[in-house]
Amino acid sequence: MSQRFVVTPAASGAGDAGPIPEGGSSQFPSPGRALGPDPAAAPETPRVDALPILRYCREPSRYGDGNPRENSPFISHTDVDQESFLEGKNMALFEEEMDSNPMVSSLLNKLANYTNLSQGVVEHEEHEEDSKRREVKSPRMGTFIGVYLPCLQNILGVILFLRLTWIVGAAGVLESFLIVSLCCACTTLTAISMSAIATNGVVPAGGSYYMISRSLGPEFGGAVGLCFYLGTTFAGAMYILGTIEIFLTYISPSAAIIQAETAEGEATAMLHNMRVYGTCTLALMAMVVFVGVKYVNKLALVFLACVVLSILAIYAGVIKTAFDPPDIPVCLLGNRTLSRRGFDVCAKSRAAHNGSVPTALWGLFCNTSVPNATCDEYFAQNNLTEIQGIPGVASGVLLDNLWSTYADQGAFVERRGSPSVSVPEESRTSGLPYVLTDIMTYFTMLVGIYFPSVTGIMAGSNRSGDLRDAQKSIPTGTILAIVTTSFIYLSCIVLFGACIEGVVLRDKFGEALQGKLVIGMLAWPSPWVIIIGSFFSTCGAGLQSLTGAPRLLQAIARDGIIPFLRVFGHGKANGEPTWALLLTALICETGILIASLDSVAPILSMFFLMCYMFVNLACAVQTLLRTPNWRPRFRYYHWALSFLGMSLCLALMFICSWYYALVAMLIAGCIYKYIEYRGAEKEWGDGIRGLSLNAAHYALLRVEHGPPHTKNWRPQVLVMLSLDEEQRVKHPRLLSLTAQLKAGKGLTIVGSVLEGTYLDKHVEAQRAEENIRALMGVEKTKGFCQLVVSSNLRDGMSHLIQSAGLGGMKHNTVLMAWPESWKQEDNAFSWKNFVETVRDTTAAQQALLVAKNVDLFPQNQERFSDGDIDVWWVVHDGGLLMLLPFLLRQHKVWRKCRMRIFTVAQVDDNSIQMKKDLQVFLYHLRISAEVEVVEMVESDISAFTYEKTLLMEQRSQMLKQMQLSKTEREREAQLIHDRNTASHSVVVTRTQAPSTPDKVQMTWTKEKLIAEKYKSKEPGVSGFKDLFSLKPNQSNVRRMHTAVKLNGVVLSKSRGARLVLLNMPGPPRNRQGDENYMEFLEVLTEGLNRVLLVRGSGREVVTIYS
Repeated sequence: MSQRFVVTPAASGAGDAGPIPEGGSSQFPSPGRALGPDPAAAPETPRVDALPILRYCREPSRYGDGNPRENSPFISHTDVDQESFLEGKNMALFEEEMDSNPMVSSLLNKLANYTNLSQGVVEHEEHEEDSKRREVKSPRMGTFIGVYLPCLQNILGVILFLRLTWIVGAAGVLESFLIVSLCCACTTLTAISMSAIATNGVVPAGGSYYMISRSLGPEFGGAVGLCFYLGTTFAGAMYILGTIEIFLTYISPSAAIIQAETAEGEATAMLHNMRVYGTCTLALMAMVVFVGVKYVNKLALVFLACVVLSILAIYAGVIKTAFDPPDIPVCLLGNRTLSRRGFDVCAKSRAAHNGSVPTALWGLFCNTSVPNATCDEYFAQNNLTEIQGIPGVASGVLLDNLWSTYADQGAFVERRGSPSVSVPEESRTSGLPYVLTDIMTYFTMLVGIYFPSVTGIMAGSNRSGDLRDAQKSIPTGTILAIVTTSFIYLSCIVLFGACIEGVVLRDKFGEALQGKLVIGMLAWPSPWVIIIGSFFSTCGAGLQSLTGAPRLLQAIARDGIIPFLRVFGHGKANGEPTWALLLTALICETGILIASLDSVAPILSMFFLMCYMFVNLACAVQTLLRTPNWRPRFRYYHWALSFLGMSLCLALMFICSWYYALVAMLIAGCIYKYIEYRGAEKEWGDGIRGLSLNAAHYALLRVEHGPPHTKNWRPQVLVMLSLDEEQRVKHPRLLSLTAQLKAGKGLTIVGSVLEGTYLDKHVEAQRAEENIRALMGVEKTKGFCQLVVSSNLRDGMSHLIQSAGLGGMKHNTVLMAWPESWKQEDNAFSWKNFVETVRDTTAAQQALLVAKNVDLFPQNQERFSDGDIDVWWVVHDGGLLMLLPFLLRQHKVWRKCRMRIFTVAQVDDNSIQMKKDLQVFLYHLRISAEVEVVEMVESDISAFTYEKTLLMEQRSQMLKQMQLSKTEREREAQLIHDRNTASHSVVVTRTQAPSTPDKVQMTWTKEKLIAEKYKSKEPGVSGFKDLFSLKPNQSNVRRMHTAVKLNGVVLSKSRGARLVLLNMPGPPRNRQGDENYMEFLEVLTEGLNRVLLVRGSGREVVTIYS
């Protein structure tokens, strides 16, 4: 537990209680005393009672029936509507809060008539007029119509009709069962998590995007929302490609615009036809959505009926095969399946009147139609056989279809168990009528193609605003739809494997069945039921994708979290997303140009899997955080199930296609970082924010136990800003210096003080805080803002130094600007405040950085191409002087500057050895810098007369030349001291005792000194020797002499430096010398452009150990 004590000055008065009236100890009168003003007294401003209800209790007659209600202090005198509204209502105590807090009855009424508006006080007030203008229609849809059927329609689709039989043939019944089980388990776990989130309050339009963004924050919400949008858009492309494939392959093959000249070019021609027809279909569908989206919704039930009828026809056909299997012959050459497009009779010859005649099949494999023609070797060595393509559920073919039969691209579709004579070195590109595999098949690829058939579980949550009881209907309808579709898929896998021959299952386009749809040949009463049903089903699914995707993009754009998408939030007058529809059509066209259903399906699988993964993550995070607002009505969830679903989604992403998964994650990551840096700040109460708070709480408790080790020490800065009368920052460059010093690492607290009381200054305080935060954003200063309103600046700054931060995350360094106008008495930041702040930081064992001439410091956009950062290490401060330049050079502004360290040698020091020792010390600290030792001794010290080296001799000569008599040295120091303190001599003289001779301040000039010397030689000048013998304070003489000497040395070495860092001497223990202390610092830094005075905290901040 973090404990904190704040020291505040004791108030002299009674505080806020106010003055006590004369003649009594209480400000309240006795019961017998009238509350009204004394008639005999002078008229005064009427006093507003702090508690009007007391006045009502004491004088009930004033508020009885005999007085009009207009005199009541609880009722507004200006708003007649408000009077009538409050008439007869016992809400007088809350009258002034009605503007911001609605009455419970009003709130409940609006909640009951919810119309997809965000719930809250402000939102209710803003939309009150709109709700009055339009009649609120109560939602009527229940679980079956509102959730179950839409989910059923979205889940059952193109993959079931066009690819499921092929998946069963390639993967076998067992592995197909595993594929479907994995995908259905993924969607089931996601549906459980989604049900928990959807029942934890009302989900407006936006569906999964709204759930994820409000649960995981705008960054995750925007990234996953866009991925879900891209998935929905590519789903539209997949449905359109499925529609065109059904049309060109099974309904009207002659409608192909581009014809293949050779057999090898058929696949390429088919892709070109798909692109042409797909583009035209997309344009037509986009026009339908743009003109009349209501017709799409009305046709939804028609499309759903097509799906249901098609599935029923499949089951009816399976039942029929049990006792009357259809006659669908398949021609095999050896064990190879033949494409039955160029021949009718499955034989090499047929009987005629005068013998046998070669068949059309003979002409395909032989060069001529005569019996002794040269034929294909495999054709000559193997026999032709005919088998039933759909032998029926009782035929036992299930055992042959249990295991997988994966093949490479261009491989023959072969039947297991059929006799075959292999032929070496056979050419497969001769255009023979074999059924070949068009793509390479393997388990993970089939997972990626199949997964889109289980998407669509979000259809119910997207319609939450239209449901009678969304919190009951969404879990029930979604999970029932998943159970139903899972049963359909699993049962279809078993039934397909039990009814259809393996070579027919692996024949993707039904070439062995004369180009007919495989699943259609199984259906009853006619294959056209499946063909027409699947055609309209995929067409309707494409229309719904083109309807839903633009609205999802519009919801993301209107949230304003992604700046470049804001244009897509606009639309027609009725709210239709015109620009979003245009972008959706363009992205959908990209998928259509791919033209292959098998290539588009894994792409949208990635985006849907990523969306489902974050739905599970959102539920898990909310469950583990146990936030008070997490109260879902759906109880059958657990964080372990959510993590299992999230792990399964992630595994399926890499199972489907590892490179697609990486690309999808890269896209989501780029969107996330873009929103983080450029997006709008949103506070949605998301789980990531709660997770951050929990992590921060845990970390704060961990670091509370003690101060950090020296290796972990970094400046945790409290920046003290001063504000002008308009609450704007006076020295913005101070934040620039903070950003350059911190580079976003560690703690930064930007503090300021407003003078006054909080009740009077809270508006100004809020405005000042907004100004500071805006400036922090401009200067890229990452940290916290803490503004204090105090009765005076001195106490406010002391409060900040004592109480800023939390627990172990407290500041250890204070950064402030030098008070440039400290000599002005009317300055708000007077020298007394500055000196007391220095004492406060010393008492708190905190480091202090004072930036002098801070307005000359560089901005973050500036770059120094060269220059020096000079460190004058006079006294040891724990290594802070050497650590600060190292941190500054990490920033781009100071990166190319060199670091120089100057130290001062005393009388008994060996400067050569000092330089060597300092170089070794810097080497161990891993800090590269130039080192120079400066010999600076007081002029009355003659101990450095011996010489060991040439440098020692030069120093001894310098000391001999600087020898002065004691009286002359004192007068020289007094001249310098008085010249710099002339403007404050009156104040100092007033504060010092006049009876003390050595504290008298005199102003000396060179001319006056010479004149006084001549006067002293004249006889008759009485009393002058007594006046001239007055001596200044010896301590001030030494301090000023040191400041002047050190300033001269610093100027000689560092006049052209980019930045000078100096040890900051501490203030005098005697508070009467504070003004002299300011003079010393002024003289010490005189003539330097940029100075950073550094005062250590008393602890080591650098170490040579690893």
